[in-house]
Amino acid sequence: MDRRTFLGTLTGGLLAAPLAVKAQQASTVKIGWLAPEPKPFALAPFRQALKESGWIEGGNLVIEARYSHGAAVRYRELAGELVRIKVDAMVTDGTPATRAAQQATATIPIVFVSSNPVEQGFAESLSRPGKNLTGVAIIGGELNPKRIEFLKNAAPGMVRLAILEDQAGVGLALTTMSVAGNWAALEAASRQLGVALMLLNVHKTDALDGAFARAVKERAGGILVLPSAFFASEIPQIVVLAAQNRLPAMYEHRAFVEAGGLMSYGPDHGDMSRRLAVYVDKILKGAKPADLPIEQPTQIELVINLKTAKALGLTIPPALLQRADRVIE
Repeated sequence: MDRRTFLGTLTGGLLAAPLAVKAQQASTVKIGWLAPEPKPFALAPFRQALKESGWIEGGNLVIEARYSHGAAVRYRELAGELVRIKVDAMVTDGTPATRAAQQATATIPIVFVSSNPVEQGFAESLSRPGKNLTGVAIIGGELNPKRIEFLKNAAPGMVRLAILEDQAGVGLALTTMSVAGNWAALEAASRQLGVALMLLNVHKTDALDGAFARAVKERAGGILVLPSAFFASEIPQIVVLAAQNRLPAMYEHRAFVEAGGLMSYGPDHGDMSRRLAVYVDKILKGAKPADLPIEQPTQIELVINLKTAKALGLTIPPALLQRADRVIE
């Protein structure tokens, strides 16, 4: 190759690279967001993390959000709609939404937050999902014994604990607490602490009032709200009902406590949303979901609301306050 040809090739290459980048930036990608309700504590960190990776809404990114608004049976219709508008990837919040997306497409990448993804059939293994799905596996049931322990420390007079379970989510997820082994773990933990359990099944918004009324009628001294996408979409109502019925409550994540709930112990949902954005970024740049290992949350936090504790007449032990990652005063 002579000098002129070499320089021409080099110049062409240097010009082509920015043009390729510019062309890539000029194209707009569509991301489907399938969830029970709008949740700023989940979507805002997701948007910010994508922005930091160069995906800008109104520029090269469009987020098509679809919500079931408490009607989980709508997930199939909503997932089908996202497939029809040809999203480049789909993000799903919860097991029912993930199942609907899985049934709607075997080709569009799906990035999920879900419990027990291997047991649910979303992946062959955590390390090698092997399908068009990957994401973050919720740590939920495994934390319940510790949640009971913390709540008992905060409310030592509690001898009966109500367990609030999303029955609709359980049915759509094709699993139950007994099958997952969570109920046995709850009973074992409660026996050690001298606490009796009562189960409250809820499957729609207007049943929440009745569930809390039953807890009070049966003299529950506290309530554990199990992880559920539906419950996360009903944070204001659940927190108010706990306060009105003067029930010390333990929740799955801090959004409940920031809204006035007593305590939470669980993953940082903002961090999980940022991890979902990392997956989406990798997929948009050519990675295959089948090759991206499913993550589990690494940040588990205990959050306590002292103002709520005072309103309930509780004195939080100093040792528990020292254990807390965040205390709201």
